[in-house]
Amino acid sequence: MHSLEPIFTLLKKAQSRLALADRYAKDTALGAVANALDRARGLILKANETDIAKARRNGMKEALIDRLSLNDKRIDAVIEGINTIIRQDDPVNKVKAYWTLPNGLFIEQVIVPLGVAAVIYESRPNVTADIFSLAYKAGCSVLLRGSSSALESNRAVVAAIKQGLESGGGIGDAVGLADSGNRDEVDVILAARDWIDVALPRGGRELIRRVVENARIPVIETGEGNCHIYVDSGAEVPNAVDIIENAKAQKPGACNAVETLLVHRDVAASLMPRLAGRLAGRVEFRCDGPSRQAIGVPPTDLILKDAAGEDWETEFLDYILAVKTVDTLEEAIKHINRYGTKHSEAILTNNAASAETFSRQVDAACVYTNASTRFTDGGEFGFGAELGISTQKFHARGPMGLEALTSIKYRITGQGQIRA
Repeated sequence: MHSLEPIFTLLKKAQSRLALADRYAKDTALGAVANALDRARGLILKANETDIAKARRNGMKEALIDRLSLNDKRIDAVIEGINTIIRQDDPVNKVKAYWTLPNGLFIEQVIVPLGVAAVIYESRPNVTADIFSLAYKAGCSVLLRGSSSALESNRAVVAAIKQGLESGGGIGDAVGLADSGNRDEVDVILAARDWIDVALPRGGRELIRRVVENARIPVIETGEGNCHIYVDSGAEVPNAVDIIENAKAQKPGACNAVETLLVHRDVAASLMPRLAGRLAGRVEFRCDGPSRQAIGVPPTDLILKDAAGEDWETEFLDYILAVKTVDTLEEAIKHINRYGTKHSEAILTNNAASAETFSRQVDAACVYTNASTRFTDGGEFGFGAELGISTQKFHARGPMGLEALTSIKYRITGQGQIRA
């Protein structure tokens, strides 16, 4: 028996019990988990320091260190996310629709838990509690498989979760952690057809591709974030500079950070010098010829390089911005639909027709007009937390909250009908 099979067994049994729990029981347990995380924050932060020290020794770049890091503010955000989930309606055991057939059969479409979920993710130990909380409220047990870089942090967070469930009368076996650090664990999880109902990968291109290509169980595919901002002709330059700075520099290691800036030729000469001045010393620019020319004399502390072909398809997750000048809105849309990852795209414009065309023709889960792409996040959307950002086109798309971990069941009531 593989070492994960006992965990699979516990998760399966726990989910059968959790599916019967009412809202009060689930919310009480989640409240106790929030309190347990608060009490354990010292242990969690100490474990996180161990992970960060190891990551730095291994040469992890600072933008990714930020994704790995926990602090009091982030733990506070996790706790507030749990409290938001508690305030939300219970998504399961609700009748979504109902009707009566001519033969008298009464049919109800009922929302039910998806079952046992496995989430395979990188860094970000704060999402360990986020994922658990969403799954528990949705009536799903969950197997968490984080990256080795966050191993000690995840162990501390899951220990606190289990303590909270025990004190709050919850079902402790509804959460499991695959923590051997062995890469083979992922393959075992992806082959667990009798145990796991759905897998969710959350991370970079390599992880997502590995899960999608090797899974023998259903996958809700999340995508990397090669996100774009297009600055249309006539856009307000000061506002555009503020938005671009936020989307690139506030948290460059996030999947919703902008990676490529597309600038209409008519606004390039006014935008690029101001943007270069704002981001000099912080962000490296990789420009095509017209964009570089539009900057004019660059600030002395601006790192300015010529863009290469691979820059248009790269999720940098760093203080790097690819910049391209385009002649038309249509050219910008064509570029985005070729190189984008269907995550988050934005247009900055004062033209309502341009905004409408962009929002209709760009193929992405989230399309913004005059706002930063950094808002693509379950917490920002009011979900309390998120399972990830789905870039597929069925069941769930965009930031995934409670409903992403539900399915439907048809309940049919008759009075002795038989089919002719």
